[in-house]
Amino acid sequence: MTTVEEARAARDAKLDALHEQLTGAVESLVSGEDWKRALEFAARFRARSFNNTLLIFVQHQAAFESGRVPEPVPSYAAGFKQWQALGRQVSRGQSGYMILAPVTGRFASFTPKVAESWRRLGRFEKPKPGEAVRSRMVGVRPAYVWDVSQTAGDPIPAPPSPRLLEGEAPDGLWEGIARLVEAEGFSVLRVPHEGMIHGANGLTDFGARSVAVRENMPEAAQVKTLVHELAHVLLHGPDNVDATGHRGIGEVEADSVALMVAAAHGMDTSDYTVPYVSGWAATVPEKSPVEVVQATGERVRKTAASILDQLPTVQIGNGDPPGLTRDAPANKRSDPVVEATADPLAEGPRRAVASSVRSL
Repeated sequence: MTTVEEARAARDAKLDALHEQLTGAVESLVSGEDWKRALEFAARFRARSFNNTLLIFVQHQAAFESGRVPEPVPSYAAGFKQWQALGRQVSRGQSGYMILAPVTGRFASFTPKVAESWRRLGRFEKPKPGEAVRSRMVGVRPAYVWDVSQTAGDPIPAPPSPRLLEGEAPDGLWEGIARLVEAEGFSVLRVPHEGMIHGANGLTDFGARSVAVRENMPEAAQVKTLVHELAHVLLHGPDNVDATGHRGIGEVEADSVALMVAAAHGMDTSDYTVPYVSGWAATVPEKSPVEVVQATGERVRKTAASILDQLPTVQIGNGDPPGLTRDAPANKRSDPVVEATADPLAEGPRRAVASSVRSL
């Protein structure tokens, strides 16, 4: 076996191990409470994909149980050289958490609007004059991150953290969410009581292009309901080709987005109840429950992250150390490049990981 073949075999073995670990992590999300805890954690690590969030969580748990880290839940994760750029060094003997990072390729075309016209460029090949060039993800590779507790060096600055009293909503959150609803072409209405909206807390009417929320509940509950309805607007419209079309999963997705947005603002999430994962994940034909959970988790994470990125409110961190820039120097072995959320298997099911790792 040549050196190149040995390196490829070692990489593939790592991908197989990641696949098994990820599948086990998804299968462990049996109850609604398990799903809630996973989303509350994902809210604190929303800069990363749902799959990589699960991988970081289970590996940190194992590190905690073996006494390698002091806390059961990680706080900030970054690559080896990213920590160095922040003035910190990975401590001797600390193993990184293996995650999935994208492998990208360059493609060129004289007719960009024709999908079949794109050709992949060689490593040092230059495009021909007049060709458009794009980068696409063509696969995945193993990469490593470390929690801050596995490093030593310059102190990490503490970002502001939201503080709320019971029943309160964060300053500006209702207004920010309402603006996002209105940006989608929907009006926002507050109605006196649930009898005006069929006994519900909130109601999205795609025909009338309106979102209504009842006023006779605490301020925090009104905001959570408005986020829930915004999730329906973004994910479940009749023209949304990505919508599952499954009412039960649609409600899980809307509640899950609202839960993540609430958790990112330090709001109480104990009032959220999610149906058993093993129940709703088994209702989609032609897909395994693992695939359904992964796809749902990633749709929820991307939607919640997009909402949070557009709000001016004070929020908890997203899992990146304060001061980290994603263009920090990368190391081929240890640093993930910016994570992608598209399908990492654009070239087909080449690896076993292809069957169930739908996105990074």
